[in-house]
Parts: sequence; structure tokens; C-alpha cells
Amino acid sequence: MNIDQGLLDIIVCPNCHGELAVTPGQGDGEELVCQGECGYAYPVRDDIPVLLVDEARKP
Repeated sequence: MNIDQGLLDIIVCPNCHGELAVTPGQGDGEELVCQGECGYAYPVRDDIPVLLVDEARKP
């Protein structure tokens, strides 16, 4: 993933404001998974995190 580390340090889950961790996603891409209470997994498309709750994979 080519997301700037500075960006990863400041973005949070839009649902619960928990930290996000980079993990291998379902398929070829990666996801940003909330480490907080909700556990939502947000897709990364073309190195851009899609931080929309409606697009998140729910645990």
C-alpha cells in the first residue's frame, strides 16, 4: 500500500473514532481495520482509503 504514513497516523474510524490498522483484505487489496469497538474494515482502492461506513465490511 502506498498510503503516506503521516496520513495513517492521523486518520481514525469514522464510526467509533478508533485506530485503524492495515491488513490484507478480501481479494487482492488491503483494508484498514478498526481496532476500536466496532471492528469495521474499510477498503483501500487505488491507494485511497474509502472511509465510508456504508462501504465498510462489518465484523
